[in-house]
Amino acid sequence: MSKIWAWAGPYATTIFWTLVLGMLLSRVPLVQQTFPGLTNMAVPQMVRVTSYGVALLMMWMLSFRTTREIPDDGEGLTFLRSILPPLTAFLVILAACKILLNMELPLPRSAGRLSAHWITVMAMAMSAFWLTVSWVRHSDALIAFFEQQGGRGSHNLERDALTQDTHEHTSSRTIRAKFDTDATLALSRPSPKRTLGRYRIVKELGRGSMGVVYLGEDPTIHRPVAIKTMRLDQAEDIDLVKEVKARFFHEAESTGRLSHPNIVTIYDAGEEEDLGYIAMEFLEGVTLKAWCRKENLLPVRQAVNLTATVADALDYAHRQGIVHRDVKPSNIMLTKENAIKVTDFGIARITTSTKTQTTMIMGTPNYMSPEQVVGAHVDGRADIFSLGVVLFELLTSEKPFQAENIPALLFKIAHEPPQSVRAIRSDLPQSAEAILERALQKNSAHRYQHAGELAQDLRACVELLHV
Repeated sequence: MSKIWAWAGPYATTIFWTLVLGMLLSRVPLVQQTFPGLTNMAVPQMVRVTSYGVALLMMWMLSFRTTREIPDDGEGLTFLRSILPPLTAFLVILAACKILLNMELPLPRSAGRLSAHWITVMAMAMSAFWLTVSWVRHSDALIAFFEQQGGRGSHNLERDALTQDTHEHTSSRTIRAKFDTDATLALSRPSPKRTLGRYRIVKELGRGSMGVVYLGEDPTIHRPVAIKTMRLDQAEDIDLVKEVKARFFHEAESTGRLSHPNIVTIYDAGEEEDLGYIAMEFLEGVTLKAWCRKENLLPVRQAVNLTATVADALDYAHRQGIVHRDVKPSNIMLTKENAIKVTDFGIARITTSTKTQTTMIMGTPNYMSPEQVVGAHVDGRADIFSLGVVLFELLTSEKPFQAENIPALLFKIAHEPPQSVRAIRSDLPQSAEAILERALQKNSAHRYQHAGELAQDLRACVELLHV
C-alpha cells in the first residue's frame, strides 16, 4: 500500500487541497467583487472554477499514471488498463458539465447555453465511444480472467478429492503440476497468479532462442527472478525427449554451481508439463549490443577494460569445466550499477540439444568459432574466439567477418582471415591489433589457451592507450 501511495499520494493531496483552498478563497471578503471582464464573472466563481479545473486535470493525470503502474498481465489488469483512460475522460466531462450548470456561469451571448449544451453532449458521446471500443477490443482479457478464476476453483475441488481418496502425502507442487493447467497453460500471456514451480509469474520480458523469458518472484523471500523457459518435448521420439530432459538438468546443474561476481547467478531449475524453466538473477541494465553502434561506441579504454572483465569471468567458468558456447554482445550486460554480467551459460548447448542437425545453427552466427562452424570439438578457446569478435565490434561497430549470406559467412569464419582492426581505426595501438589477431586465429592451438591470458594482455594494452 505504501508503494501505491508513493506515486498516487501527490496527486490525491493536490486534488484535496485545491478543492479546499478554492472553497476557502471564494469566501474571503476581499474577493467578493465583480471581475470586470468579458463574461462579467464574479471573482468567487472564477476561484471555484479554477480550483475545479485544476482538480479535474489532476484526476486525469492520476488516471494515466495509474494506467502505467498497473501491470499488463493479459487478463483482468489488462482490461482495467484499457478502460481506465476513457472511463476517466467520461467522468471528468460529466463532472465538468455538472459544475458549470450548477454554478450558472454567465456565458457570452455568442456561445449561448444551447451551444454549450451540444458541445457537452458531443464530448460525452466521444468519450463513451472511446470507452466502448476499449471495452470490446480487450474483452478477451476479461473473459480470460474469469475463465482462469473458474478453472482455479475446479482444480481445487479435484485436488481435495484426490487427497481424500488416496491419502497420499503428495506435495502441493506435484498436485498443481498435474491438475492446475493454469500453471503452464498459455504462458505467453502470463498472469501474476500463475506459477512455475514455486515462482510467481509477474509478466513476460521477451523471447529468445531458448523460449519465453518472464519476470517472476520468489514468494518465500520476495526476490525478483528472471525465468527462462523451454519446451522439453520437441523431439520426435520418447528416448530423445528423455535425453533432452537429462541434458537440460545437467547443464542447469553445472552452470548453477558457478559463483562469480560477473556471471549471472542461477537459483533453480525445474519442469512442469514438459516445460523446463531456469530461475536466475534478475538484472536491470543494457546489453553490450547497445554499445556496438557507430554513433554509440564506448571509449576505447572502457571497451578494453570491460572485455578483460568478461575474459576473467570466462576463465573462471572454464576452470570449472563450463564452456559458454554463445558469447556475444546480447549475452553480456552492463547493469545500472556499472557491473558486467555474463548471461546464458550453457543455454546454447541446452537449446541445440532439442534441434535436429539441420537446424542446429540458430540466429546469426557472426560470433561462432571455426570449430563450431565445422562441428568439431568445442572447449574454452571457442569462447575466446567469440570474445575477440565482440571486442572487435565494440571498437569499430563492425564485425571482423562479413558476407551477404550465412553460407558465405561460415566459409569466411572457417577459412579466411579477419579484416584488420587498425584499417578501420588507425588510432588504436598495435598491441590491440596483436591481441585481436591472436584471439581470432583459425587454429585453436594458436589462440590464447586460457581466457585469463587474454585478460592479462588486455589490461596491459590499457596502460598503452591514449584514446
